[in-house]
Amino acid sequence: MTIARRHPDWIKSRAPTGKAVAETRATVRALGLHTVCEEARCPNLGECWSHHTATVMLLGDTCTRACRFCAVGHGTPPPPDPDEPRRVAEAVARLGLKHVVMTSVNRDDLPDGGAAHFAAAAAAVKARVPACAIEVLIPDFQGDRAALATVVAAPIAILNHNTETVPRLYKRVRPGAAYERSLGILRATKALRPDVRTKTGLMLGLGERRDEVLAVLADVRAAGCDVLTLGQYLRPSMEELPVERYVAPQEFAELGEQARGMGFAYVESGPLVRSSYHAWRHLP
Repeated sequence: MTIARRHPDWIKSRAPTGKAVAETRATVRALGLHTVCEEARCPNLGECWSHHTATVMLLGDTCTRACRFCAVGHGTPPPPDPDEPRRVAEAVARLGLKHVVMTSVNRDDLPDGGAAHFAAAAAAVKARVPACAIEVLIPDFQGDRAALATVVAAPIAILNHNTETVPRLYKRVRPGAAYERSLGILRATKALRPDVRTKTGLMLGLGERRDEVLAVLADVRAAGCDVLTLGQYLRPSMEELPVERYVAPQEFAELGEQARGMGFAYVESGPLVRSSYHAWRHLP
């Protein structure tokens, strides 16, 4: 298969400029926080920050796994910072965020995978800014149901766990993860707390077939998933997997329509869509 080396014309994003972007960057720096927007080199940083939403990365910027699509550094992370939840809440208050997404690196070194830290951060934000909607984008906690229950019991509105790709590609793209484990997180969340919106996302362009994508959509919908994001995989650097194919906007539109026909409550499907893209629209 020929690997595309240049982005097509439809892969374009605005440079992250403007007052809101500058304020967000300064606040994050001042409070010693990390954002996945910057760490993962998201193309939508400028748009999201200008809409007063951001994705905070908890538990440091060093991951215990080495997924082949991700630019976040991996290695041995430091212990969790017990003051981080307070600083996240302070950032939300200073920036006047209406919707905050909190994610983390994988922390397989921690007994609960960092679940208690997620819960503490959600509680701190809700106490400081009650009107802010809280979304968490969680790792798989190695399938620990008690860890998941800790997060689900926190004051969150949306629980997101990304499926990322089709089962056939997991070993190459997502070593350390398991497709059935990810489906189990979506199912278990609905069983634990039916009022929480569940969400998942896939990257396209890594060598998956369309029938495989549709099979995953059927699986996650059967697991009770409410919100779906579909976006183009873009190679963050030469260290990560190459792009196998650039998916045309029309194909994204068609997949989005098929997903809506399956019963998803909300679907974002397009080349530059990422997990947190237009996150403020994902609540009813």
